[in-house]
Amino acid sequence: MDFLTLFLIYLCFVLTTVALLCICSGRKESYLARSVNGASQVLSFIIPTQLQRVTQRALHRLFHTRSCLFVVLHIALQAAVYGEYTWEVFVYCWELQFHLLLLLLPYLLLAGNMGCFILCSRANPGIITKSNHASLVKIYAYDGVLFQKGIVCPTCNMEKPARSKHCSFCSTCVHRFDHHCVWVNNCIGAFNAKYFFLYLFTLTAMAATIAIITAAFLIQVVLLSNMMHGSYIDDQGRERAVEILFLIQHLFLTFPRIVFMLGFVILLTLVLGAYCCFSLYLALTNQTSNEWYKSRRYRCSHHLTLQPHDRQVVYKNMYSRGVWTNLKEIFKPPTVLERKKK
Repeated sequence: MDFLTLFLIYLCFVLTTVALLCICSGRKESYLARSVNGASQVLSFIIPTQLQRVTQRALHRLFHTRSCLFVVLHIALQAAVYGEYTWEVFVYCWELQFHLLLLLLPYLLLAGNMGCFILCSRANPGIITKSNHASLVKIYAYDGVLFQKGIVCPTCNMEKPARSKHCSFCSTCVHRFDHHCVWVNNCIGAFNAKYFFLYLFTLTAMAATIAIITAAFLIQVVLLSNMMHGSYIDDQGRERAVEILFLIQHLFLTFPRIVFMLGFVILLTLVLGAYCCFSLYLALTNQTSNEWYKSRRYRCSHHLTLQPHDRQVVYKNMYSRGVWTNLKEIFKPPTVLERKKK
């Protein structure tokens, strides 16, 4: 087995390991996590040490430090999709007399998305400094479960305000920390959460709009060609009526790039749509991704360590104050004065 083959096998294993560990990260020492760790230890005896170090440094560079790589990838994917949409779908749809406003809608959404992207990536998410620490620590009360009073960040050497977290990517503590988004190369916190929510919504709408227009174009092509009422000769020489599978194959051979783009944007719409719904749920319940994950991990570890005679402590989100107030808090983060009035 040559070096390149060995490297590819090892790289695939590392990526699979990362994905599996992300899936089972909510459970400490789960069976799957132990199995993955055991397999990685076994493989470490086969893979050269130098190759292991290079792979670890590359993965650490990608997923644990601030990098513009995913931003460049994000822009490249958008450019590829919009390039195909402009030079293929838009031209064909214009010839088929689609409404101009419908064809221009993806570009309007792109303009809004780029604006939200720039604001989200450039805005201060709520970095906690010595000058604003005293005011930020008074905004949210400690719930005593997820956030304990008196916990000091060893890196920033400051007491952590409630709902804050130290970001290892940016090496700073962030007020009302949600997560670090590699696609915008910035943390999502109290002061840019609204931009991220709008960025995610417009990104989902972009993918859905392009998917709808592209699907409408292909359906129009099928209807105009009257292909559904036709027939074809199969490999055995028998005449068959046109089926969906044959129709998809024919469209892929006729418009390969358009069909490939349609499949990509449909998958993107489903993934982004699910994430958008999850983000909306978090906003309506006044939770962050960090708090949602920590609450699930707390409940799991609590049930594992709970003895039959122990009294179960139920975690309750104390920061939720009603749907409208919760949603308003995303677009207008509270200040110390506003908290004192409540």
